[in-house]
Amino acid sequence: MQESERALLMQLHVPLTIPDKLTELAGALSVLTAMITPALLISATGTFILSTSNRLGRVIDRVRTLTEIIEKVMQDDAKADLLEDRRALYVAAIQRQSTRANLLQRTMRIFYTAAVMFILASVAIGIAAVFPKGLNWLPVVLGLSGACLLLVGALHLLFEAKLSHEGLVAETAFIQKLVDLHTKKDA
Repeated sequence: MQESERALLMQLHVPLTIPDKLTELAGALSVLTAMITPALLISATGTFILSTSNRLGRVIDRVRTLTEIIEKVMQDDAKADLLEDRRALYVAAIQRQSTRANLLQRTMRIFYTAAVMFILASVAIGIAAVFPKGLNWLPVVLGLSGACLLLVGALHLLFEAKLSHEGLVAETAFIQKLVDLHTKKDA
């Protein structure tokens, strides 16, 4: 670079050199290592996304099965045992599955946003290394934001698991009621 270009860049306040810590191998590697650190959290977020996606798929399959069952139950005549109980059980089950599906969809968006935050944190680490003045807070804020989103998403999954368990309890109680009815009939 010619001296006149250097003088012009100095007047424009454009940094001419790469920060010292990036010109040495150890410093450059420490920045790269720090940039890769959020990869563990990105991986954890990906596991949550995969798990939530699988749960959502199971809910969708369950709704399709319940739809077929309820269509059959609604067509049954009065001869079926506990017909009104069956209808109430399956209508409530479909409503519960709909709530679960909405909750899981919202949770997926939360986890995807967390993944974006962790990726941005990784990029911000590199940017803060090149432009160290005033940007050191950015990777921390992005990383903490992603971690908070992971927490919120995990809490959503706890609530969804509770809904799933309530559905299982309701179906099991109905089956027990049906078994008791048939046991009394057979006795």
